[in-house]
Amino acid sequence: MAGDSMLPAFRPGDRVVAVRIRRVRIGDVVAVPDPRDSERLLVKRIRSLTRSTAELRGDNEAESTDSRVFGPVPLSTLTGRVVYRYGPRERVGWLR
Repeated sequence: MAGDSMLPAFRPGDRVVAVRIRRVRIGDVVAVPDPRDSERLLVKRIRSLTRSTAELRGDNEAESTDSRVFGPVPLSTLTGRVVYRYGPRERVGWLR
């Protein structure tokens, strides 16, 4: 990960695993292609849901580019839910 948008839960340099899922809930941390640059993945927390869209926010809202800038994202674009941090070594572990 890069940037400070998900502090304190995630730090720059954290390495995470996201798994494909069918259902997401408010509070889940998800990976999604950046709506402004599909080559880049964003990691954000789901703030609200409708039947077909999710509003995403960074935990550190002052440093986050999220749905406040690019609007809600279609649920179909979510790559997966972040479930595990595999690096750096001192921060390895399963995430809720």
